[in-house]
Amino acid sequence: MAINPTHIKELFEEAVLKYQNICHQLNYFLAENPELSGEEFKACQKFVDICRDQGMEVEEEFCGLPTAFRANVNNLENPQAHIAILAEYDALPDLGHGCGHSMSGSMSLLTALALHSISEKLNVNIDLIGTPDEELHGEKITMVNQGVFKKYDFAMMVHLNSNTTMPKVKFLALSAYRVRFYGKPAHAAASPWEGKNALSAAQLTFHAIDQLRQRVKPDTRMSYYIVHGGKASNIIPDYAEIQVELRHSNRAYLDTVIEKVENCIKGAAIATETSFDIEMIGYPYSDMLQNEPGIEVIKSVMEEMDLPFIEEDDSMGSSDIGNVSYQCPAFHPMLACSNDYFTLHSQEMVDVCLSEKSKEVINQGARLIGNTILSLIENPELLEKIKEDFGSKSKLLVNS
Repeated sequence: MAINPTHIKELFEEAVLKYQNICHQLNYFLAENPELSGEEFKACQKFVDICRDQGMEVEEEFCGLPTAFRANVNNLENPQAHIAILAEYDALPDLGHGCGHSMSGSMSLLTALALHSISEKLNVNIDLIGTPDEELHGEKITMVNQGVFKKYDFAMMVHLNSNTTMPKVKFLALSAYRVRFYGKPAHAAASPWEGKNALSAAQLTFHAIDQLRQRVKPDTRMSYYIVHGGKASNIIPDYAEIQVELRHSNRAYLDTVIEKVENCIKGAAIATETSFDIEMIGYPYSDMLQNEPGIEVIKSVMEEMDLPFIEEDDSMGSSDIGNVSYQCPAFHPMLACSNDYFTLHSQEMVDVCLSEKSKEVINQGARLIGNTILSLIENPELLEKIKEDFGSKSKLLVNS
């Protein structure tokens, strides 16, 4: 006998309330014990232990990453679809969970626990995938490069925002580099002409990039800082190191910007008679491939939950889930966690993670992910539209 979809959602809600304390405590543990990207050993172990305690099979060191895992929420022989719930849990240097990953990862886990408890009612396979190191290297891209997401029909997580909820977010493609200039030291007063100033090469690079801004499209973002600029004011710097981050809303166009910036670096080195090398930091992040049928489902769930939302705003960051979106339909709605505006990567976000408010936010996020998945199970034609949209865009990309 078929199960009433309303009844399944009621069972899911009961399960959210049943497991909420586990995930609230997980959030507090992560917020009080922040770990940097790639070093989330305690966090990962907490997730793994909780999943195993609740009867899930867990694969540790997933994709060869020491702080990644994959837990089977539901595992059928002939499922109607494969769905992934993504969890992030890395923190920021000197700040902690200023991006809200302690809450975000906890709501993904709460969704997984609640769905696992009603798994006999579900006709899809669901995995919870712990994805470390989003802030620095982007280790979802390691998973993408190993083809992990090719089997999934739908992947989702929820990220925190200050006071605005959005069903989708516009991510920029990103590439980051360390550039090192090598010159020749000399006494800055007695014989500066004998030196070759590596810091001058770095400064010229910055000026050239600034001149480049008028020749790139509006969605381009170019930022930089000096990592090392010398040792003393009376010594011509023989070594300088800078970091450059480049972003655009389209990966292909960003690649043309990268070529232009490389010419800025080369020109600066020629002008200062220095040499240089360039090292890429992490992986190239892709822009987000938007899937409108899936976004419409998320909107409808937000409306059912009485979550006020805006379509999207002009804020554009970058995330390795963009790369996932080119391998399977992927979704990254933003959920408000406050009544007040503040920027991400801030102490205000850290404070919310540690507050009582975080409990309500975690529950809301779990309901958003879980009810979206249940809507797809209830209406398989929606999932087909999502897959068709992804397939059509993938063909266009291959043929472009």
